[in-house]
Amino acid sequence: MTKWTYNHSHRKTSSKPIQATLLLIGGIILLIFAIGLSILYGASDITARTVIQSIINFNSNSTSHQIIRGLRIPRALAAALIGAGLAMSGALMQGMTRNPLASPSIMGVTAGATFSMAIALVVTPGASNFIMMLWAFLGAGLGVAIVFGVGSISKTGLTPVKLALAGTAVTALLSSLSSAIAIHFNIAKDISFWYAGGVSGVQWLQVQLLTPIALIGFVIALFLANSITTLNLGEDVAKGLGQRTFAVKLIGTIVVLLLTGAAVSVAGTIGFIGLVIPHITRFLVGVDYRWIIPCSAVLGGLLLVVADTISRMVNPPFETPVGTITALVGVPFFLYLARREGGSM
Repeated sequence: MTKWTYNHSHRKTSSKPIQATLLLIGGIILLIFAIGLSILYGASDITARTVIQSIINFNSNSTSHQIIRGLRIPRALAAALIGAGLAMSGALMQGMTRNPLASPSIMGVTAGATFSMAIALVVTPGASNFIMMLWAFLGAGLGVAIVFGVGSISKTGLTPVKLALAGTAVTALLSSLSSAIAIHFNIAKDISFWYAGGVSGVQWLQVQLLTPIALIGFVIALFLANSITTLNLGEDVAKGLGQRTFAVKLIGTIVVLLLTGAAVSVAGTIGFIGLVIPHITRFLVGVDYRWIIPCSAVLGGLLLVVADTISRMVNPPFETPVGTITALVGVPFFLYLARREGGSM
């Protein structure tokens, strides 16, 4: 049993409802504040008063009002929804696999979705946002299936490090195939958006597609939360307690595919949010997934909104890919986890 598998006493002592409640409330307040800053900051100099006026009394003849309502508000909301979705996906994957290195970007989910988007640009050029989302869902499922298949080719079975290595290899393979497709079919410019990652071009239609998926994923994840907490005690223990572990993992995987596929179809490749945020949340609130999932959602949304705002401040008026900002945080964290968990196997 590794240090990632919790026993009953650890589960009881590690539940921190007071800290979790404070984190949830404080995180929501900070998220709202960050969204406000995101709406305020941009190439055009807009005051807080103008933002309030555009919301309360929209003037279609005002360029500032059009920028706020048509560009900045949907961008900020999309960043919050995508960050929340990726963080919840990471929390679910880590909980279901009991693998501290699991996340959509590392386990091939994101790369699979991007690969399918490259195929979609060739097969169905000019497809609607909804059709592109469907392609992303299929690709996300393909990516995770290959990773688990490759990781299982071992007499000793799956381990956190093996899954991480398999995920890294499959991600590299699918990314290379995506690049080859982009070059051969001359769609490199089109697919470069998904490689860079970002929410700069998000419109209200995409927010409207993201919102129900995020809400459905959040509700189902909360419904699974107690089962995932039990699953962390070990699969044999969970089965002994009467849990249908296969059903929990199946439903959880579907939620991960939905959340990640939707995120990639709108914002492209944004890595490491699903890795870093669940660990930070678990450290702060304990191992009870009834708290980990909502707190991860709030902190994930906060991180991406802040990262998107920073991406506009690094080299104005040009924008740095937001995936670069999240990678600066995530890569050192991943190396630390890989070293720690690798030494504990």
